[in-house]
Amino acid sequence: MNLKLNKNQIERFSRQIIMRDIGAIGQKKIIESKVLIIGMGGLGCPVAEFLIRAGIGTLGIVDSDSVNLSNIHRQSLYNIKDLKKLKVFVAREKLKKINSKAKVNCYKIRLNSKNYQKVINNYDYIVDGTDNFKTKFLINDICKISKKFLVAGAINKFDGHIFTFDFKNKKTPCIRSFFQEKEISDEILNCEYEGILGTVAGIIGTLQANEILKKILDIGKSLNGNILILDLLNLNFRKVKLSKLKNV
Repeated sequence: MNLKLNKNQIERFSRQIIMRDIGAIGQKKIIESKVLIIGMGGLGCPVAEFLIRAGIGTLGIVDSDSVNLSNIHRQSLYNIKDLKKLKVFVAREKLKKINSKAKVNCYKIRLNSKNYQKVINNYDYIVDGTDNFKTKFLINDICKISKKFLVAGAINKFDGHIFTFDFKNKKTPCIRSFFQEKEISDEILNCEYEGILGTVAGIIGTLQANEILKKILDIGKSLNGNILILDLLNLNFRKVKLSKLKNV
């Protein structure tokens, strides 16, 4: 690792560097990491913001949507002046104001089985912040084939779910081990149908960012192969181990 921290970086990230689990070596790992966020909505915004603040050197953001009024209560990078503008470009502008040294790559696309390889192969860590199961299953399958580290999130009303999958480990289950594709509806994830409290999106997105940073630094307890379920209305949190299904 040839990167040397300059005076500005040492001051900017000083509160991380002084931590025994991070230090200068850990900060260099963060700066040299490449993270892709798919979906710049209620989850993707806090993930992107906290990763940029932590010092991630290269961030890719994927979304084809524009900002609308109903987004603003939970999608923390946008405001009234951003209405009808493309999310990825608005997000990049805001993120660069936080850390101008970070490289932010915009992908104004909907990820599909034809274009994923050009995008995902350029990144080490993948964050799923999408709100529909078709895309979640696609991201899951792509990351499994590509042996990527994936952190997926889902939110609904007052509830949140976080999954992490390290697909370099062949024994790691996948999201198909928890959700059966034929038995689910996108209404579970879609705020338009069920609603969502804005703070729930912020909490789950921040936890996703935390899992990415832990993996980069190789610290703490791994959530790999488990699902963290949070009921933020009643403050009930539980972790459930997923079993790898045959033929999945």
